[in-house]
Amino acid sequence: MNAFDSLTMVQKRTRYVSTTLLIAVISIAIPVSAQQPRPVQHSRQPSNPPPAGSERPDVARFRVRVEAALNEAHARKVDWGLLVVDRDTGETLFELNSEHFFTPASNVKLFTSAFALATLGPDYRFRTSLESKSVLESDGKLAGDLILVGRGDPDLSNRKFPFTGKVEHEGPAEKILAELADAAVARGLKEVDGDIVADDQSIPYDPYPAGWSVGDLFFNFGASVTAITLNDNIVAIEISPGAHVGDPAIVSVNPAAAADGFTRQITTSALESRSDSPSNLAVVRQPGPNFLLLRGSIPLNHLPIKLELAMTDPAETSARALKQLLESRGVRITGSVRVLEAPPPEALKPGAAPVLLAPEPASVHQSDSAAGSEPDLKAGDARAGNFVLAEHISPPLLESVRVTNKVSQNLHAELFLRTVAREKTGIGSTEIGLKLEQEFLKSAGVAEGDAVLTDGSGLSANNLATPRAVVALLQYIKHQPWGADFLATLPVAGVDGTLEDRMKNTPATGLIQAKTGGLEHVHALSGYATTSSGEYLVFSIFANNNPQRGRDSTAAIDAIAVAMVEALGDPASKLATKKK
Repeated sequence: MNAFDSLTMVQKRTRYVSTTLLIAVISIAIPVSAQQPRPVQHSRQPSNPPPAGSERPDVARFRVRVEAALNEAHARKVDWGLLVVDRDTGETLFELNSEHFFTPASNVKLFTSAFALATLGPDYRFRTSLESKSVLESDGKLAGDLILVGRGDPDLSNRKFPFTGKVEHEGPAEKILAELADAAVARGLKEVDGDIVADDQSIPYDPYPAGWSVGDLFFNFGASVTAITLNDNIVAIEISPGAHVGDPAIVSVNPAAAADGFTRQITTSALESRSDSPSNLAVVRQPGPNFLLLRGSIPLNHLPIKLELAMTDPAETSARALKQLLESRGVRITGSVRVLEAPPPEALKPGAAPVLLAPEPASVHQSDSAAGSEPDLKAGDARAGNFVLAEHISPPLLESVRVTNKVSQNLHAELFLRTVAREKTGIGSTEIGLKLEQEFLKSAGVAEGDAVLTDGSGLSANNLATPRAVVALLQYIKHQPWGADFLATLPVAGVDGTLEDRMKNTPATGLIQAKTGGLEHVHALSGYATTSSGEYLVFSIFANNNPQRGRDSTAAIDAIAVAMVEALGDPASKLATKKK
């Protein structure tokens, strides 16, 4: 496994960083509460075990296998929560600490994505536009600023849609910005007598939710949350050795406009015997606006090293990229780039509820046009009084949810939460989104207080949820018009997403559709299972205070999932149902 493989594995988990390449040196102390979940006392015995002889034979077989899995050396000291129910009847088949709190990690995305689909609808589309307070003159001159208005589109990138099992890219990272620039030039734009402005005001400036660790903010999974999101707010970096020992390393950056977003001090070191010899690279936090410093050395004959870091200023980078794209198309720009940010959101008063807007969203229409079609602008689509030169319409929300759940994309989940808040109240803040989400969870049948959430992605260690809450949500989802589509957004065991390499070539392959979760010492798996005998299950498995790494960290969870498929399912019960 090369350095690039080690680093891209980060995308398959919420916070894991490969230990095969040292890429972070952090000297700032992190509070203990932000590093790991608080200790809780959990029972190791199943809740309310049935009287002897009254248990279904298949459940008894499953119970034995669960107990064996939890008694393995790597699972014995872990705190476990587990709930398995029959999807169709709601019968509880097995539970262990199902009403206790656990840190859910990326299982939070189940709450967020269901909330977004239920509130906005699967066909909701994001709009990003080029606007100006001035009308384009007949000679192609724009007397004023050209404004890039972001509204939380998570897919301003070169990602290909529809998602077909793996994330694929086509064209440059700035592909959507290039299309906007082309459209503006096609309208006759030849000169901007003003600045290129990134309008990031649709989301109040609050880029990092409570509970995110300082160490998260370096990497792709900890990218800042902004209304203008370019390339998932990720900078792809490739480092190659120079021509001679002592020469600066060759560093390429994508998108190119992000090259000034970090500093680097990387030299070429002496020749090594192997081209895959370990490099000596570190990411260091330093004072100042460009707080990322990439430093170290790379051997003379080393293969290129690829890594992904969080973009430090996505809105400014987007404005810079747009300016470069327009100038390359012959547009003269007299000004520079700048960013418009909304002030940090004001906190709600204790006990206060968000004030909802009228039911019809002002800025987004769910099915009035398709992605890539001619814009159908209506009142409220543009900033007040602005002239619109070009517009990009995103794929349907469902497609973005599919990517989010399959690969566990943190930034997208955070944007969903804030977009619901903005569409419902006009203020796209985290706090309002979380308040509205709690109301949604009550209506979905989740017991009040069973889910205490502080972000939309699960990256925060402050989130708490019970297995009972997750199963209640999953039961609600299966009854919704979009329920089957939601199910298809979940990773499939041994097939795709974050489960592609788990339970492969086992009886569970293709029969578990579930959301994974992983933080330091935390793992989770919740979703749907089809047993070998055709019974449909809903389940949630939490493992907290788990110090294991690699496959050992999820071995017991996977063993339980395979046991569900193999052991559960009452053929006699199914036969009786068919005869009725």
